[in-house]
Amino acid sequence: MNDTTSSQLAAALTGFGLIFGIIAIASIILAIVIWWRIFSKAGYSGALSLLMFVPIANLVMLLILAFAEWPIQAELNQLRMMRSQQYPPNPQYPQAPQTPQYPQSPSNPQYRG
Repeated sequence: MNDTTSSQLAAALTGFGLIFGIIAIASIILAIVIWWRIFSKAGYSGALSLLMFVPIANLVMLLILAFAEWPIQAELNQLRMMRSQQYPPNPQYPQAPQTPQYPQSPSNPQYRG
């Protein structure tokens, strides 16, 4: 290999490495944002998303997300229990007034058709 070919190859590899590095950093940032939102919506701290890059911790966190009761669910269940204690399950409403039942055939013959 001559000097110009090796310098061209080095420039091409440097450009490829730079593009690959930018794509890799963008992918990592996107993954952090996605996991951060998932953990936040589940009621956990969003910072737990950083554990998804630790080899064994990511499996543990996925198991926790899949099988543990989320804090947001626990809070929702607690609010539902408070609401059911505040309102009776089957409230007794007053009966609607009954409409009077008129006879089917009038007793006064002058109104007959």
